[in-house]
Amino acid sequence: MTESTMSVQNFLRPGKISLPALPPMSLYVHFPWCVRKCPYCDFNSHEWRGAGGAQAFPEQAYLDALRQDLEQSLPLVWGRPVHTVFIGGGTPSLLSAAGLDRLLSDLRALLPLDADAEITMEANPGTFEADKFRSFRASGINRLSIGIQSFNSEHLKALGRIHDGDEARHAIEIAQTNFDNFNLDLMFALPNQTLAQCQQDVETALSFSPPHLSLYHLTLEPNTQFHKYPPTVPDDDTAADMQDWIAERTATGGFEHYEVSAYAQPHRRAKHNQNYWEFGDYLGIGAGAHSKISFPHRVLRQIRHKHPQRFMEAAAAGSAVQEENEVDARDLPFEFMLNALRLTGGVKSELFADRTGLPMSKIAKGLTAAVEKGLLVDDPQRIAPTELGQRFLNDLQGMFLDRSGS
Repeated sequence: MTESTMSVQNFLRPGKISLPALPPMSLYVHFPWCVRKCPYCDFNSHEWRGAGGAQAFPEQAYLDALRQDLEQSLPLVWGRPVHTVFIGGGTPSLLSAAGLDRLLSDLRALLPLDADAEITMEANPGTFEADKFRSFRASGINRLSIGIQSFNSEHLKALGRIHDGDEARHAIEIAQTNFDNFNLDLMFALPNQTLAQCQQDVETALSFSPPHLSLYHLTLEPNTQFHKYPPTVPDDDTAADMQDWIAERTATGGFEHYEVSAYAQPHRRAKHNQNYWEFGDYLGIGAGAHSKISFPHRVLRQIRHKHPQRFMEAAAAGSAVQEENEVDARDLPFEFMLNALRLTGGVKSELFADRTGLPMSKIAKGLTAAVEKGLLVDDPQRIAPTELGQRFLNDLQGMFLDRSGS
């Protein structure tokens, strides 16, 4: 009996929860390199040129490691169909056309991918080449998520981006030629940004009729250059004005504000991210990738080795996973609500038991208190934040923390 088989049998033993069925499964693939590390970025990304600027990232060795990581993970997800794939980073659009084709071929060979699976790749406008993106589409990528951030070249420079405003526009034009489904990532409350400049960015984005928009408030995350050397950013009132205007303008533009930072045209929600917010399962492969995998009586979380070189070595040795632990049943209600409450329309109440294997009584006290405070909609069939709850989301989510200490 192999070690992986023994491990799976261990996860199948009786436990404190009982799932009526396993959640939908997604796959996340992490590509850890980028041309330059942005000063606001706290993701697991590494500049791809070595000392002297001549050494490119080891594409084939990393693709080998991804396949090894996936092969090692198969016993945990055996036979489960994969509904969405997201290739993120870093800057996965740095992959060669042949490299991306190999990656998708490996995924199809090892996993039961849905025939109509949403397969998304993140792309940096500074890496757009028309021929390469045509090849990406031919290989099976059917959705792009383009890291525009801004169309203002001065703001892009302040953010450390490798593209300017013209390159941002050109990248979208290439995307429109090859893809009918794409997302534009934008940020607001940028260093020295005015409300008018924020509005101009959003209007420019809307002029391309994107199926999906992600609009993020710039935050100065720990362990970033911006946190160490904070830039001058708009005050809270100005940032709030930007957010209010964005909500109004996207609504008039036909977009549904369905998640904290996500806006979609009808039937164009991000299926992969929706699965996260509905507490679905996902296998994460690649440097630093996270996984959440459910079994009938327990939920498993994993983290891969973070540094690319260490990850490749560990995958080759048969141990890509650095950390692995079962989610305590006491923590599942908070983890579920942490995700579900990000959806402006919330989720059906029955999804709580479906995804956690716990009875609604586990969150009844929190639900009652949140409704009384006006943070949750008073609807027994649905768990959904009110407008006030969306505004004070952290407080609302915190009401479902287990503080018993036992």
